[in-house]
This record gives sequence, structure tokens and C-alpha cells, in this order.
Amino acid sequence: MTQGRPLLNRRLTEFGTTIFAEMSALAAQTGSINLGQGFPDTDGPEEILEAAVRALRAGHGNQYPPGPGIPELRSAVAEHQRRHYGLEYDPDAEVLVTTGATEAVAASLLALLEPGDEVIALEPYYDSYAACIAMAGGTRVPVTLRPHEGAYRLDLEELRAAVTPRTRLILLNTPHNPTGTVLTRDELAAVAALACERDLLVVTDEVYEHLVFEGEHIPIASFPGMRERTVTISSAGKTFSLTGWKIGWITASPELVTAVRSAKQFLTYVSGGPLQYAVAEALRLPESYFDALRADMRTKRDLLGTGLAEAGFDVYEPAGTYFVTTDIRPLGEGSDGFAFCRALPGRCGVVAVPNAVFYDHREQGAPFVRFAFCKRTDVLTEAVTRLKTLRAS
Repeated sequence: MTQGRPLLNRRLTEFGTTIFAEMSALAAQTGSINLGQGFPDTDGPEEILEAAVRALRAGHGNQYPPGPGIPELRSAVAEHQRRHYGLEYDPDAEVLVTTGATEAVAASLLALLEPGDEVIALEPYYDSYAACIAMAGGTRVPVTLRPHEGAYRLDLEELRAAVTPRTRLILLNTPHNPTGTVLTRDELAAVAALACERDLLVVTDEVYEHLVFEGEHIPIASFPGMRERTVTISSAGKTFSLTGWKIGWITASPELVTAVRSAKQFLTYVSGGPLQYAVAEALRLPESYFDALRADMRTKRDLLGTGLAEAGFDVYEPAGTYFVTTDIRPLGEGSDGFAFCRALPGRCGVVAVPNAVFYDHREQGAPFVRFAFCKRTDVLTEAVTRLKTLRAS
């Protein structure tokens, strides 16, 4: 305490150590298989690693790269949006490279919000969303995705009812972490119509865009009236199994890019210069790479999902991402996901995370637990073997 005040800014007092740090530390302490934190246990394509080495040795990006990102990567991002979605972006004015998607979300919210502005976020939401809204002085308004017939669904009427005169933007995430929901064309069209009707901005986190197993990923920026009001965010981490590189980007209108860049330049300014050259090459990999990634993750989803069901969990099969949500109540474990996850390493040597940390309405997420399947097949097979012992414990 100094001057009678706590040291931590009051906007951040509700946010302690992230659940990912807590559970990963528990995995290390107990020697457990970590299916809690969403990072792969193998590296990305060898040719992309070699591209980074070449850039380092050639002195490409070892000094400060341009603030908006190197031209090669901005051009590759624009080409990616055209190739996969038919969206045209000017790489010089409508693409901004960021330190991962996390910084992209933070810079977008810091740039676009004034204190007191309301932000609608789909609950459960990735934990950094709440912290970024708080740092920007905004007020989060959760709209809850609820389980229905084996999947999580968005209630469009609840979304509409959440909009008030103070609403500034909708923060979307599709494919959605942690539920694995992929918003449908009809759902996205309804969100787009609402944003246009109420003159709202949309910030959309699409980092799992290439990990869709059922349905299709459709950027909301492609809907009528949305290009000029949407900040689209993605990154290399999930698509290329390079989460430690922290290379992300936004695509948006020149006015929105200028606004976000104004905040971003005072966060990291620039980062990962040599890695940006490698990611530019990664985005130009042939379609066979993306198809193989998707097929591999689908196989791993099915392996873990089947094993969890056989262990006694209710399993919500994800349409996208590399996470699967389960309900622990059929195991006779009650509905305290926190207690279950903290005890799980000692019981069977596996780590998961409680979904309640992703909710404002903690009771809505209390019995649900998330597992990551972005691991080697032998690791998932061993985890399934261990989890099945829960039936006997």
C-alpha cells in the first residue's frame, strides 16, 4: 500500500493469475499430461522454421521492422483473405501486424472504447477479453452460449436484448473458444444486421479459422454493410502450431486500422521481425497443408471425445477449434469444475481447465470442463487411458 491505495489498478483487481498458468504449473508439479492450455506439443512446418532461420541469418527483421508490419507479411495476409474468402484488402492501408491475436484484441478495444462504453461478448469467453475490456474502461455485457442438443447455441433474441444506447461494439469469437461452436451463416447474418441497424462496431477473433470440422468459417466482414465496421483478427499461432512466435494481424478499413495502430504503437510498437518473414511464407502454403491440418485435428478430436465419453463425461463435440467441453455431472462429481480440475492430476495424471473461469455468470459454467486435443496421438491415447480410471475411482 502507498498513499492508502492498493498497488494494482482497480480495473484489474478481479483478475489474478490466469487459470492457464495455475493449471500448467500443476501439470509440471505432478508430472501430468497437460490438456489444459491450448498449445501444440509439436512444432509447425519445417520449411517455415527454416524460413525463420534464413531471415535471422540474412539480417531480415533483426532490427525494428516497420510499425505496421513488414510489407511481405501484410501482402500475404491480404492474399490470404482474398484466396480463402474473396475479401479484398489493401496491404498498405488495411492490414496491421500485431504481437499475436491477444495484442490485436487489446489494441482494438483500447482504441475503440471510451470509459463506460458497453461491449457485448459471447460467454464463455477467452479470459483476456474481460481484462482488455476492463483496461479500456469499458463495461462487458455477456450473452451466454448455452448447451442444446449436444452443442452450444447463440440465442439471437438475447443478443438483441443486450444492446443498449451505451453499446459500442460486439466482440465475436468464431470458431469459438472454449465451446467449439462455429457460428452459422444465418447467425452471422443476424449479428451483422443488428450491428448495421444499431450502428455498432464488431471486433471478431478468428484465430481458429482453419480448424473447422463441421460447417464453414465465414468472416462476418463479408456480410453487407460490415466491411467498414469490422476489425477482423487472426494469427499464425493456431494455424501453423507456432504459438510462441506471437505473430498476429488485423484486417479492417483504413479508418479502423489507423485507430487500432494508434493504440498498438504504444504497446509493443513492433515485434518478431524475422518471424514475420517466415509467416508470410506460411500463409502461402498450398491448400493441401490446411486440409491436412484440419484432418489431423479432426482425428484427434474424435480420439479424445470418444475416450472422454467412455470415461463417463457428457461430451459436447466441437465443430471447430482444438478444444472439447465436457460435463462432469454424469461422473457423479457434482458441479464444481474448479474442484474437479484441481483434483484431477492427483487422481489420474491429467490436467484440464474449468469453464467457469470464462463466465461472468459462474454458475452457468460450473459443471463444465475443457480439454485440449492439439497434442500428439500417443499423448492423447495415454490421457484417455488415464481418464478411464475415473470410473473405478
